[in-house]
Formats: sequence, structure tokens, C-alpha cells
Amino acid sequence: MSFGDIPTLTTERLVLRAPVLDDFADYAQFLASPRSRYMGGPFDTRGAWLTFCHDVACWRLFGHGALMIELRSTGECVGQVGINHGPLFPEKELGWLVYGPHEGQGYALEAARAMRDWAFAMLKLPTLVSYVDQDNARSQMLAERLGARLDPDAPRQDKEDLVYRHAGG
Repeated sequence: MSFGDIPTLTTERLVLRAPVLDDFADYAQFLASPRSRYMGGPFDTRGAWLTFCHDVACWRLFGHGALMIELRSTGECVGQVGINHGPLFPEKELGWLVYGPHEGQGYALEAARAMRDWAFAMLKLPTLVSYVDQDNARSQMLAERLGARLDPDAPRQDKEDLVYRHAGG
């Protein structure tokens, strides 16, 4: 898979596009903040870089990965959504993050819905999961708004995570 094979998805307000090096500074800032505690952070620059590279490498290794969330109206990057996989993820995971000033505006829901629908249509997956920290009430609500349901029997890397299962169409 070449860089050109990474899709660009559009929604009413968003463009979901391939990560580029210029995205790393804001991404690393988010991962260094206390807000990243729900995903194993905070991370130092090395940890943020390894995570960023994982998100890009997944496209080459699995045919899916992360896309940056960009506002159609301004071109500003406001977060990331992706399908994660690899040795740290027992199943393909739909994950999302939105940078602080843009939280609460529905961008994560809109982006996650588009990414989920793309994954079901293009990858022909029967299900996806979202691993959510028990204390992350906002992500729990978002998973439920996406139609996902708790799956207490699902495998997980972190036994404390809640697993929300998204049923394929």
C-alpha cells in the first residue's frame, strides 16, 4: 500500500485525511497532556512519536489505520480517528481523540461514524470494538451513541477497559 492508498473521507463538517508530519506537534501535545490518561498516557515525545508512527504504519501493514480530523470550513486539524490493530489490540478497534478546544462539538461522533462505516464497507468486518477506560464517561457515551454495546466477554489487553462492540452492517 502506498501513501496514496490511504483514503480521504468527508462528512458534512469534516475531512478525514492521512496523517502528515505537520500533524505531529499537536498530536504530541495532546499525548503529553493529562487528557491522554485514558489511552495510557501521558506520553513523552518518544512515546508520542512511536504511537504516531504506529497509526501511520497500520495502513501499510493492515490496510487501515488512523486519519486526522480536519474541519472543512478552516482546514484546522482537531483530532484523530482510526482503526487500530496489531499486537496491542486483540481485535480491530475503532478509536478517537479530539483536541481540547474542539471537544464537545460532535466532531468525534461524526468522524467515528464515518470511519466505522468505511471499515465495515471496505474491510468487510463483522464487528469492531472500542476499548474505553472505565473512567472515561464521555467516550462511553460516544460509543453508545454510535450504537455499540458493552461486551463483557471480549478479549482485551487491559483487563480494566470496557469493551464496546460495534455490529457490522
